[in-house]
Amino acid sequence: MKNDKYILYVQTSDAPERQYSPLVLAQTAKAMDLEPAVYFLGMGLKILRPGEAEKMQMGSFPSVGDMLKRTVEMGITVYACEASKQMLGWDEVELIDGVKVVGAGTLNDLALDAGATMWF
Repeated sequence: MKNDKYILYVQTSDAPERQYSPLVLAQTAKAMDLEPAVYFLGMGLKILRPGEAEKMQMGSFPSVGDMLKRTVEMGITVYACEASKQMLGWDEVELIDGVKVVGAGTLNDLALDAGATMWF
């Protein structure tokens, strides 16, 4: 059933300049009493490895690592795609704390349930 308060942000890239938008928007949605989630797939998973996001910082913003940590601390669910892990050859890989690894079908379910879905 579609939930108009639920917004899904999908991150497909590991490019530093593309990391901030979904995290800022998810944090803003949470502050607006909405129900955001961020789903990482494809190359986007690379920033979920410990230490990777801390290497990314643009302008006066905090590092992407700090942004991810704050996102999780705010209670926003952060998903990582299991199929993307396999695509990257990561049978055994450590991801940052708070990330929920899910199957590819979960993305379809989340998109169907969301009131809005944005891709980055």
